[in-house]
Amino acid sequence: MADLRSTIAGIRSPNPFWLASAPPTDKLTNVVRAFQAGWGGVVWKTLGEDPPVVNVSSRYGAHLDNERKLIGLNNIELISDRPLEVNLQEIIQVKRDWPDRAMVVSLMARIEEEAWAGLARRIAATGAVDGLELNLGCPHGMCERGMGSAIGQVPDMVEQVTRWVKNATNLPVIVKLTPNITNILWSAEAAKRGGADAVSLINTVNSIVAVDLDAMAPTPVVDGKGSHGGYCGPAVKPIALNMVAEIARNPDTARLPVSGIGGVTNWRDAAEFLALGATNVQVCTAAMTFGFKIVEDMISGLSNWMDDKGYANLDQLSGRAVRNVVNWNDLNMNFSTKAVIDPALCIDCGRCHIVCEDTSHQAIRIDPGEGRRIFTVVNEECVGCNLCSHVCPVPDCITMQPEENGLPPMTWPNDPRNPMRAAAAE
Repeated sequence: MADLRSTIAGIRSPNPFWLASAPPTDKLTNVVRAFQAGWGGVVWKTLGEDPPVVNVSSRYGAHLDNERKLIGLNNIELISDRPLEVNLQEIIQVKRDWPDRAMVVSLMARIEEEAWAGLARRIAATGAVDGLELNLGCPHGMCERGMGSAIGQVPDMVEQVTRWVKNATNLPVIVKLTPNITNILWSAEAAKRGGADAVSLINTVNSIVAVDLDAMAPTPVVDGKGSHGGYCGPAVKPIALNMVAEIARNPDTARLPVSGIGGVTNWRDAAEFLALGATNVQVCTAAMTFGFKIVEDMISGLSNWMDDKGYANLDQLSGRAVRNVVNWNDLNMNFSTKAVIDPALCIDCGRCHIVCEDTSHQAIRIDPGEGRRIFTVVNEECVGCNLCSHVCPVPDCITMQPEENGLPPMTWPNDPRNPMRAAAAE
């Protein structure tokens, strides 16, 4: 079987799946049950200075599809609301009982050196911690207090806080980055300058997930009022994948280890993060939606897929797709693909024709058949946009097939249709 043992910034775990910020009630029991289910590590819910924060009662809003499947969660929960010493004692006990699992502790403090350094030293003094994760990305509640994304959105502060913690302890430091920034490379490069051993991303996306039209307030509603919060779950995965890839293909950060976060719900999601340069993945929303045992399918699914593909270990998989992530200008402008409809699989719903007719290139023709309609792609009109294949409800009914057009590969800078190239030639 494929070797799923993972090491990031010197932190070892039996597999690449870490539970992030598990539900906060009775944390000790939650982490023990997570390890019993098979999670390779845990990132302990963010600790802060005493006195602990106070959380409100109504904390989660949801974005659901028409079948009530969770697309994303919006949360306005803050960091751990239990005393620091209670958390530290539980960390000691869990690590003693589960020494082979990664124990990483998230922390957050005000923008003062002694606040960060003192908190880091207290955590490190337990002797039970494998690494620290600096929460510089929380987009709600704590940022209004000058913490979280209020720090993470300012590269100089990212660098400074990272250096404070690195100088305070000998533990590996992972910097958790906020997606609520124009360019993720600014904060990633700042973390590296500050001495970060790795980065983790993404933190939640600043959002209002819905409006209760009866209360006329954002959800979750707290006594008639609502607030912006952090968006997480399957919906943020595309944002996270892009930012992970940007760090992996940037020369200044290419060797910086990445812990991938954002919408990891199954083994395939994890494989995609790994392929784009992540070393491991963190999971929270999926565990909150389906329970801790989802990790069993993640482990077996990833292992089986790696066996099928011939990957012996995670190092052979990590970053494998990065070389194929290019800028738009570097794509082959002469590549051509056409939609092909399999009549044997078609259920005559007509969705492909409707979307192509109304919002694309009118490239699908309807012909009468025996008791049903026949949908045919008009190759001369099809531009290979892929839209029909995405809206078709039947898997593999519409496939996109490359077309041999006899044209050589051509990127945009050299394409004769590029007006800037024509101007340069003159």
